[in-house]
Amino acid sequence: MAAQTTAGHTPRTYGNWVRPASPGLLGLGSLGTAILLGGLVASVITVMVLGVLAGVGMFAVVGLLVLTVKTKDRHGKNVMNRGFARAGFWRARQQRATIYRSGPLGQGWGTAQLPGLAAQTKLLEAETVSGQRFALVHTPSTKHYTIVFGAEPDGSGLVDEEQIDQWVSGWSHWLTDLGDEPGLDAASVTVETAPDTGVRLNQEVEANIDQSAPAFAQSVLREAVQRYPEGSAVTTVMVALTFTANTRVGGKRRSHEEIARDLATRIPHLANGLVSSGAGAARPMTAQELCEVIRTAYNPGVALTLHEAYAAGHEPELTWPEVGPVAAQSDWDSYRHDDATSVTWSMTEAPRGLVQANILARLLAPHRDVARKRVTLLYRPIDAARAAAMVESDLRTAEFLSSTSDKPTARSVMVRRAAEATAREEAAGAGLVNFGLLVTATVAKRDGLPDAIAAVDNLGATARLRLRPVYGSQDSAFAAALPLGLVLRRHLKVPADISGRL
Repeated sequence: MAAQTTAGHTPRTYGNWVRPASPGLLGLGSLGTAILLGGLVASVITVMVLGVLAGVGMFAVVGLLVLTVKTKDRHGKNVMNRGFARAGFWRARQQRATIYRSGPLGQGWGTAQLPGLAAQTKLLEAETVSGQRFALVHTPSTKHYTIVFGAEPDGSGLVDEEQIDQWVSGWSHWLTDLGDEPGLDAASVTVETAPDTGVRLNQEVEANIDQSAPAFAQSVLREAVQRYPEGSAVTTVMVALTFTANTRVGGKRRSHEEIARDLATRIPHLANGLVSSGAGAARPMTAQELCEVIRTAYNPGVALTLHEAYAAGHEPELTWPEVGPVAAQSDWDSYRHDDATSVTWSMTEAPRGLVQANILARLLAPHRDVARKRVTLLYRPIDAARAAAMVESDLRTAEFLSSTSDKPTARSVMVRRAAEATAREEAAGAGLVNFGLLVTATVAKRDGLPDAIAAVDNLGATARLRLRPVYGSQDSAFAAALPLGLVLRRHLKVPADISGRL
């Protein structure tokens, strides 16, 4: 990502992200080129062995396969991609893998275990040197351990441009440092907006109200408390860091305690780096706090119960086998879980050109048509040893694509310039990060789903993002947008495209 400054040094703009691509003839990519060349060879052999008519038939089949790879929609998905998605969802539905039931009437554990990709996760709790408790999510299938930080960003309201530039610079340095963090596989930032129940405000006012004050003043305060939650929202920010722990050292398997002790020593440094990026007072979340976040995500109606319990002086005690939904069903374009329905979008294209630091402001802000909205930025930091080779590969690919025609398109020229800028910045010491974005909209009643979908589509346009519903994998995308540290590429049988690189 390159930072550029216009005249007067304000406002500063950012850009030059590159979408990874594979070289190929006629824009087909590596797979399409292999199909084309292999088909031509097969057609020639068929003509020599079986005759011209058979060769023409073989060539027609090859042409049809090439068209399935070449024909793409506005999101860059070709006919083959969409066909595989349809076939995979149909197979999952035939096997009834899209329906989940838990609890005493469900099959399996008899508890409300998390469904899908998160079913195998385990929640551990460890302690830092200073005695601070923190949650540690363990995913056995990928050998991942995830630490979740709770952040309190200051916001950009009434803040000078110079301070915003410093925050962006601090965030850039923090992401760059992640590439040198041993064992770190991925990171994510989740910004969740939800309706304010008003319970905490009521508790605060009732605890501080002066009983000797005039009755009129007390009634005004209580009326304000009753009306304030209407239309108000609360914003929660969480940062998840996923590590691939070395489970064996010298042939001996390391225990969870040893791995937790190793990660605990890194928490102060990572938290201090978040403070310089404008994230405020970042701290690791406890097991109870993380359980409440996940439980509320799958069953938003329980948020009021949790707040009322805290207001009454009773601290809820949730365990990991209780945070999942009692019932869930994944449809082609939506995901129904307990008392709510959600739709998740993925970013298929980053903003074109240059953008300012507040490009995502409206997308992250609360919206009246979306009861609960979750925006998750996914990062894959790349260490310096691999970054140099990757940027050079991207540059060679961009140069190849722009040189395949005597009159290259303006888009291919811009891609080549962006790749050149990225290569120069990496050579100067900048970090390299693969990134993606997921947006989840949750509504209490299914009737409000069309309004929520329209709202997210409009918000994506204001952020200059191209968003596409995760058709056929709504349940997996919903779990990936939660602060669980799930790295989707480790759960895929077929590699997926990366949305961007900065």
